[in-house]
Amino acid sequence: MAPPRSYRTEALTLRRSPLGEADLLITLYSKDSGKIRAVAKGARRPVSKLVGHLEPLIRVQLSLSVGRNLDIITQAQVLNSFNPLKEDLAGITKGLYIAELIDGFGSEAQSNPAMYHLALDILTAIAGNPASELPLRFFELRLLLASGLMPELYDCVQCRKPVAPEGHRFSPNFGGTLCLECNPPEARIRPISLRALKVLRLFHRAPSSKALTLNLTPTLAQELKTLLASTISYWLEKEIRSNSLMEQIQRDSKYAV
Repeated sequence: MAPPRSYRTEALTLRRSPLGEADLLITLYSKDSGKIRAVAKGARRPVSKLVGHLEPLIRVQLSLSVGRNLDIITQAQVLNSFNPLKEDLAGITKGLYIAELIDGFGSEAQSNPAMYHLALDILTAIAGNPASELPLRFFELRLLLASGLMPELYDCVQCRKPVAPEGHRFSPNFGGTLCLECNPPEARIRPISLRALKVLRLFHRAPSSKALTLNLTPTLAQELKTLLASTISYWLEKEIRSNSLMEQIQRDSKYAV
C-alpha cells in the first residue's frame, strides 16, 4: 500500500524564515512526529489564509501534504497562541529560549510526546508569571530527561557509589555527580551545594505543579542556572542566542529607573 500523501498533526511552531518571494519555511515540533520543517506557500502575502497562524510559539493543528524534499502546510488552526506570554518582553524572550532548546534537542521524524507536553506546560507557566526564572530551570532539567541525557544526581558517575551529603561535585561533560575521591582527568568539575542538588532531585521527581512553587534565594537560583546552562551547552555544542537576549533584558531592567 502506498504511503498517505497527506496527514494531520498537532505542533508547536518554533521559528520561521522567508523562502522565495512569498513562502515561509516553518520549523515545528509536532506531537506525533517530532521536529518537522515544512513550507507554507504564499504565507507572506497579506491575503493568505495562513497569515497569523504560523508565528513562533503557537500551538496549531495542521494539515500537510507530503512533498519531495519538504512537506507543504495546507491548513492551520490555532489551538493556543500564548498571548499573555507575548505581551511581556521578558516572557516572550523566555518563550523563544524554550523554542530554541526544543529545536536543538528535538529530533526530526522521531516522536517524543514527553518533550512536546513539557514545552506546552512550561510556556503556560511562563505566561502566568513572566518574571520568574524557575520554569526555565525546571524545563532545562526535564528536557535533559526527555532527551535521554539526564545527569546523574544520586550516585557518583565513576565509582557508582551513592554520593554523601556535602561529599559531591558535578561534572557536566562526565554525566553528573562525582564523589570527592573520584577525579577523572577528562571531567570538567564544578562545585554543587547540597541545596542545589536537592532542588535538581526535586525537579527530577516532582510534577511542575509542585516544583514551580519553590522559593529560591538569589544565590541558589544563580547556582542552578550556571549548573544547568553548562550542561545544556555541553550537549548542544553551540551558543544559545536567546539566552544572551534574556541576560541583556535582565541587565536593562536592573538599571532602569
